[in-house]
Amino acid sequence: MTLTANLTAALPTFLITLREGFEAALVVGIILSCLQKAQASQLKRWVFAGVLAGIAASVTIGVVLYGSLATIDASDRAEMAIVKPALEASFTLLAIAMLSWMLVWMTRQARSLKTEITGAVTSALTDATAGGWGIFWLVMIAVLREGFETVLFVTAQFSEGWQPIAGAIAGLSGATLLGVMLFAWGIRIDIRQFFQVMGVILLVVVAGLVVSALKNINLAIELAGSVYPQWSSWCNPEADSCVLGMQLWDLSAILPDRAFPGLLLKLLLGYRDHIYELQAIGYLLFLSTIGGLYFQRLKPNV
Repeated sequence: MTLTANLTAALPTFLITLREGFEAALVVGIILSCLQKAQASQLKRWVFAGVLAGIAASVTIGVVLYGSLATIDASDRAEMAIVKPALEASFTLLAIAMLSWMLVWMTRQARSLKTEITGAVTSALTDATAGGWGIFWLVMIAVLREGFETVLFVTAQFSEGWQPIAGAIAGLSGATLLGVMLFAWGIRIDIRQFFQVMGVILLVVVAGLVVSALKNINLAIELAGSVYPQWSSWCNPEADSCVLGMQLWDLSAILPDRAFPGLLLKLLLGYRDHIYELQAIGYLLFLSTIGGLYFQRLKPNV
C-alpha cells in the first residue's frame, strides 16, 4: 500500500480521536482549573491518575476486542467464518449507536458542560475523605467514555490493518496538544466552531459505517447459508445480493474503493465502488434522521 493510501486509511480514526480526545481534554482541563481556583492543587494527582486509568481501561478493551477478532480470523473452522463478519457488524452497529448518541447529546449539553463539571467537582470537594476518589472517578469515566467510543470505531475498521491505530494515536496527540494550548498556554480556541465542524465530519463518517455494517451483515448471512443449508432461504435468489437487494452501480473500473482517491471517499463518506439498494437506503436514512437531529441541536433555541 502506498504512503498516500496509508495516510488515507488513518484519516478517519485521526478525526474521530481528535474530536473525542479533545472533549476528554476539555473535561480534564475544566477540572484542573476548578481545583486551582479552590486551592486544592494537592488533588491534581487524582486527575492524572483518572486519566491514566481511563486510558488503560480503554486500551484493555481494545486489546480484548482485537484479540477476539484475530483469534477468529486465524481459525479454519467454517463456523468462525460466519462469526467474524457477524462480530464486526455488531461492533460497527454499537459504534454507530454510541457515536450518534454522543453527536446529538453533546451538541445539546456543550453549553452547560462547564457548569455541570464545576458542580460535580464542588460536590466532590465537600467530602474531605472521599474528595480525591470523587475526582478520580469523574475523570476516569469521562476518559473511558470517549476511549470506548474510539475503541469501537477502530475495531470496526479491523480489516484496514494498522493504519486506524496510527490514526488514533495521532488524533489523541493532537487532542492533547489542543488541550495544552487552551488551558496551559492560554491560546484562544473557538470550541463551539471546532465541535460544529467536527460534528459534520463525524456525521458522514458514521454514515459510512452504516454501509459497512450492512455489508458485514450480508456476508454473515451468505456464509451462514453456505455452511447451514437450512438457512439458505434467508437469501433472495433473484437479487444481486443476499439481503441488500439490487446493485445500483459498479464503478470498480473507474473509481475503485481500494485505491486513492476512492479509498478516501470510502473511509470519509462511505463510498463503495459496488453499492446496493439497502446500503443506499440505510446511508440516506441515517443522514436524514441523525443529521436532522444534529442540525436541530445547533439552533440556539433548541
